[in-house]
Amino acid sequence: MNSPTRILRLREAIARDVSVASRYFDRVIVCGEWAGEAARLFDLIDCPAKESVANPEDLPDLRGDGHSCTLVLLDGTAYSEKDLQGLLARLHPRLGRSSRVALVDCRGCFRRIEHLVVPAGYEMVRVRPVGHAPFAWLGLGRFLGRAVSRLPGVRWLCPARVIWLRPVVPLRQKPSLSVLIPARNERGNIENALKRLPPLAGTDVEVLFIEGHSTDGTWEEIRRVAAAYGDRCKIQCLQQAGVGKCDAVRLGLARANGELVVILDADLTVPPEFLEYFYEKYCDGRGDFINGNRFAMPMERGAMRPLNYLGNRFFSAALGWVLDVRLGDCLCGTKLFARRDYERFRRWREDFGDFDPFGDFELLFPAAVLGLGIVDLPVPYAARSYGSTQIRRFRDGWRLLKMTLHGWLRLKGTPT
Repeated sequence: MNSPTRILRLREAIARDVSVASRYFDRVIVCGEWAGEAARLFDLIDCPAKESVANPEDLPDLRGDGHSCTLVLLDGTAYSEKDLQGLLARLHPRLGRSSRVALVDCRGCFRRIEHLVVPAGYEMVRVRPVGHAPFAWLGLGRFLGRAVSRLPGVRWLCPARVIWLRPVVPLRQKPSLSVLIPARNERGNIENALKRLPPLAGTDVEVLFIEGHSTDGTWEEIRRVAAAYGDRCKIQCLQQAGVGKCDAVRLGLARANGELVVILDADLTVPPEFLEYFYEKYCDGRGDFINGNRFAMPMERGAMRPLNYLGNRFFSAALGWVLDVRLGDCLCGTKLFARRDYERFRRWREDFGDFDPFGDFELLFPAAVLGLGIVDLPVPYAARSYGSTQIRRFRDGWRLLKMTLHGWLRLKGTPT
């Protein structure tokens, strides 16, 4: 197959890979003069709206556009390392918190990419090798491309990469916060969940208890505590019609009013006092998805059973590999993110499938794919002081394994 056709197929593969995320952005803006097959790439990308600008100074000011997500696309083959660093530095002042930059590198020019992007004010959140077998091997090119692109090690011998960059933008004003506390048979922990919440000065905080078919008087305790502590913050008392933590979290997200949302398990094995650090990490611009990591600090004796520990470590490693991100703990229930981003998570879930028994994977998957920047925050992990675990290890573990395998087939490598 001749060279122009190979290049065309490579561009098509890159467009499919970028489109996995760009269809959930509000628009794509190409920066720079694109011509030939590079322009073809722009045409193939799936997004509700697309436009182009010749220079960074022509980019719309996205800093105040807090409810719109814009992807800026750069053709890395058009720049040297020095030119690219200068271009990124000129782009940065016009980018908002929800903006992302996707750099298409078809020549492997930027092997030391982190040394270029960090001084310009960015974090590299995802690197995707793309374009295995962009030619027909006796008609088997597409099949071999799909297979090889999913193999460890070999997939990095690709002709192109898509490098996702997140601008580091600290917040000027403190956003409001909703604390979601799913609770089933947690009567003895409800009052402490409120008493131990850290004071966040200058922040509007609401707490949403979501009770799920308890048999120990948890609902009555929630109502009592809400009346007794109603002067501290706004408290919502909700009862889920469905079953399970995932359903409870979805109900809480549907009723939350805060700009940011944090999930706190009612068993209080992750201390509520640590929510302050989750909030500060987000406001400082260090990440847009703050994920608790229970393995980075010593655990209290008896906090996690050995089989659960092994399962958590396995799924964290497997999911990190599938999503091309560093992930220390994929099943810690404590996570913080922006409510506007959850709207994109929900749309993504509708396309991907509904598999998750706990709700952790269906948040982590789109957070990684959309380049939010997942930050692992070390948290202590304590043994329960009341009640017993709700986890069904083997049945729930099998469902998580199916979701991981589904993600491997859907996300690891793009058909070429």
